[in-house]
Amino acid sequence: MINKIVQSMAEAMAGIRDGAVVLLGGFGSIGQPNALIEGLIEHGAKDLIVVSNNAGVGRIGLARLLELGRVRKIICSFPRTVDPVGVRGTLSRRQNRA
Repeated sequence: MINKIVQSMAEAMAGIRDGAVVLLGGFGSIGQPNALIEGLIEHGAKDLIVVSNNAGVGRIGLARLLELGRVRKIICSFPRTVDPVGVRGTLSRRQNRA
């Protein structure tokens, strides 16, 4: 069996290259692996394809990764609003008019 235990965040991120597909768990800010996402930001990978339940909340975790422009494509069930905090965003107003 392969030993997957690493000693540092940098070591955990070493195999992630630009353009990688990253799968993230959690729902909104609950259960989101924020420490790992911060490690990914520090690592510097860009043009990522992210698969997640949603597209982040506020300005931490996945939302921060998006805000920094590191994500090329996101595949999710619940896209976020244009408003980074998710309150009365343009997308929500458009959906309410339809």
